[in-house]
Amino acid sequence: SLTIKQLLEGRSNAVGDETLTHDGSATTTTVTAPNCGPNSVVFLSPETDQAAASAPTTYVQAADVSAGQFIITHQPTSNATETFGYVCLG
Repeated sequence: SLTIKQLLEGRSNAVGDETLTHDGSATTTTVTAPNCGPNSVVFLSPETDQAAASAPTTYVQAADVSAGQFIITHQPTSNATETFGYVCLG
């Protein structure tokens, strides 16, 4: 089927991107990810220069991954361009 062919070619609908909450005080951003489950692992990849600069302090804890969502922990920012791509596997 087309779905299996696309998976074999490396495509998945368990990907997306998210801009960190940028109100200057929040230290988490909740991401809606329908294909995420409690045993999934989330990988982040910076998509902007600002995200690359904040990448060392931006992460997803295993305890913050649940059915349909995950939470990114990060430093407070007021920069509206800290965008990360993600893949949620498992």
